[in-house]
Amino acid sequence: MSKPKRLSVAALLQERGEELKLGIIAGKKKIKKSYISSMDISRPGLALAGFTGEFASDRLQVLCSTEMAFFATLDSRARRLAIQKVAKLAPSCFVITNDADAPRELTEDLEAAGIPLLVSRLAGTDFIHQVTDFLELRLAPETHLHGTLVDVYGIGLLITGDSGIGKSETALDLVERGHRLVADDLIRIRRQRTILLGEGQEQRPAFQHHMEIRGLGIINLYSIFGVRSIRLQKRVEVVVELKRWEKGMVMERLGLERETKNVLGVNIPHIVIPVLPGRNLAMICEVIAMNHLVVLRGYHPMQLFDRELKKLLVQKTKMAKEVEEDVE
Repeated sequence: MSKPKRLSVAALLQERGEELKLGIIAGKKKIKKSYISSMDISRPGLALAGFTGEFASDRLQVLCSTEMAFFATLDSRARRLAIQKVAKLAPSCFVITNDADAPRELTEDLEAAGIPLLVSRLAGTDFIHQVTDFLELRLAPETHLHGTLVDVYGIGLLITGDSGIGKSETALDLVERGHRLVADDLIRIRRQRTILLGEGQEQRPAFQHHMEIRGLGIINLYSIFGVRSIRLQKRVEVVVELKRWEKGMVMERLGLERETKNVLGVNIPHIVIPVLPGRNLAMICEVIAMNHLVVLRGYHPMQLFDRELKKLLVQKTKMAKEVEEDVE
């Protein structure tokens, strides 16, 4: 399950302070206890103007040229009232862009409230783009799934199944055919908007691009197949589940009904492949990837087959009725 994440303002300064050209001018004492928990950015102009009904306090509050121009239209008392009203909602942090001078009231009131106030030398649009990319990376919902992630013809196939079913062997066969391994065993999956990105465990870099082949042991694909055989991350687009064949098992025959698997709130195609002796699973995975590419381009082979089959049945039925009428 994905756990809610948060990032301290101190970590933001430490990790991206130089890149974002950030400095702190108020609220330094509480910087380690102030947390950002949303990937979205807020520009609190409406809240400063008086409407705080939908104020998102978990977001980074960015004051660009428009907000600073609004401050300039207010007298000192009005500025304090606006700032204090927003400060009561406990926002995580304020950032002034364009290296603009902070009004004295803003600095004093945020210092008193213990809310960090940062200033960036970047232009507003540039700052928002860069900090959003960073927050999406750090705060994106994530989960971990057991399986093997392979890039097959540009499509990220997440191969899952019971232990010992042949996930790693299938991936090894795919790599030997020229495809690329992303990770084996435990896959870290992050959601960025509606996209799922899969990668290996970054906290275990020594194990990256290794896999266990039962009977052989641990192998390093990079040392055997070279750099062409690996990649660091890939979008997860199809889940391929390997399942041991059992008598009486009901399987999809035509492919008209596409099953999906929900991962972090995103539904992706889920295909179950029965495992039988002699089946070429790597070739089947290649066909799955190629078929997915065809579907992405708007061509649905099975749906077209179904429509043509129904047309043929209608024609046959019509011809049969005409023959009956002629006989009568």
